[in-house]
Amino acid sequence: MTLIWIIGTCFVGGLISLLFATMIFKNPSNSLITNLVSLAVGTLLTTAFLEIIPHAMELSDDFHETSFFVLIGILVLFVLEKLLIWRHCHGPDCESHSPEIDINKDKRGSIIVVGDVFHNFVDGVLIASAFLVNINLGLVAAFSIFAHCLPQQMTNFSILLNSGFSKFKAYLFNIVSSISQLVGAILSFYILSMMNHLIPVILSFAAASMIYVAVSDLIPGLHKKTETKDSIRQILMIVIGVVIIYIIHSYLH
Repeated sequence: MTLIWIIGTCFVGGLISLLFATMIFKNPSNSLITNLVSLAVGTLLTTAFLEIIPHAMELSDDFHETSFFVLIGILVLFVLEKLLIWRHCHGPDCESHSPEIDINKDKRGSIIVVGDVFHNFVDGVLIASAFLVNINLGLVAAFSIFAHCLPQQMTNFSILLNSGFSKFKAYLFNIVSSISQLVGAILSFYILSMMNHLIPVILSFAAASMIYVAVSDLIPGLHKKTETKDSIRQILMIVIGVVIIYIIHSYLH
């Protein structure tokens, strides 16, 4: 039953991502993406601190060890980003894919595809580990991850088109990216089912990933918009994200 939930959740998430990509084509809406990024900040941070970390602590029975793994996860992500330049765009003005960067369009599009496939594979691992704890945690974690992925997928779709990819190829790579998430989730389900002692560690790294993405990747982009109305909108969407997860948490518990 748990495997069915995992497969169904990944399938629905991929379908929603594809639908959102269809909405924008070559002209992503700055306002829509900014709102989604702000919403993702609220959902990711609330899920990490209210759901993922507490469950990891309950399963490990060692609060210090769990906190240590969260710290290690954040540092590992920082090192990966430094060494591998593993960064994903969450807006149409992403510096990593700016026209000023000396990189040809085909290579830029290829980097997007490879990075997105790997990123979604990791997301699949995190979703599976959450579902293996219980269905409720899996749904909350998946919701937060998809909230983060939507603006990323929308922007990546636009970048692929602007890099010379046809709409068909852009759709195809979007589907491949979604399949990689499903593959990561299924593999993790079978591996972690046989190695339950690893679940608290994976959950700790999941929380670290959510915190790092929100604080390092998403919030700095929001700071670039300094107008009062933009700031108010961002704060409102972050609060909405927090409230959504809090309500879900209260209802499920």
